[in-house]
Amino acid sequence: MIGKLLLADFLKIKRKGLWFLAFLGPFGVIALQMVNYGVRKDYLLQQSEDDWGYYFMNVHSFTPLALVLGIAILTSFIASIENETNAWKQLISLPVSKMGVYLSKFTVLASLLFVSSLLLLVFSLCYGVLLNLGNDIPYLELLKYSFYPYFAALPILALQLWIASVSQNQGIPITTGVLGVIFAFSAFVLPDWMIWKWPSLMNEWDEPLINVLLGIGVGIVLYIVGMLDFMRRDVK
Repeated sequence: MIGKLLLADFLKIKRKGLWFLAFLGPFGVIALQMVNYGVRKDYLLQQSEDDWGYYFMNVHSFTPLALVLGIAILTSFIASIENETNAWKQLISLPVSKMGVYLSKFTVLASLLFVSSLLLLVFSLCYGVLLNLGNDIPYLELLKYSFYPYFAALPILALQLWIASVSQNQGIPITTGVLGVIFAFSAFVLPDWMIWKWPSLMNEWDEPLINVLLGIGVGIVLYIVGMLDFMRRDVK
């Protein structure tokens, strides 16, 4: 049954521009670096002996912001697709469980963001090669800066989906998303326990893997809490 729900959800977003948004996020991040390195490449290459590492850090400086903004937009779009046609009630009236419906929505969103992270990896690598940063490409660093923020942002995804799914007024999740973007932009001053800081991979221990593990663990908890709340509510 979950397979049919997933197929239906992917068909719903087919012509809604969500795949384009999944492409636009990582492309925008690399486009900013194209401008950055296009204007002052010589200066940037003098800042560190590790050209690839410094390049990845520059790319990563915009990744959390794009990721949090993308989550806010995608979750709002997913919920609005159902709200515009009152499809929530029709969907729940079918012989499917609310748990399956919620899991399908989360899986679609997580898949879109995973594709964005994969595209970020490809775009980062291609532009880095174009910049001629050297033949010794640190692939582990590339994987870290491409996918660590994704896993660290899972609590934000779970929270935004929860709010968007149970809110009749889509202004609420949009407002929450805007606040999340502001928090992500100010991540360097946030305490380590705030989930909007985790995609930045910063913490007092200087260990990005902690953010990833926290993101996966807290993301699972928030997903379960959101799903249980969605299941107990009457869909209008």
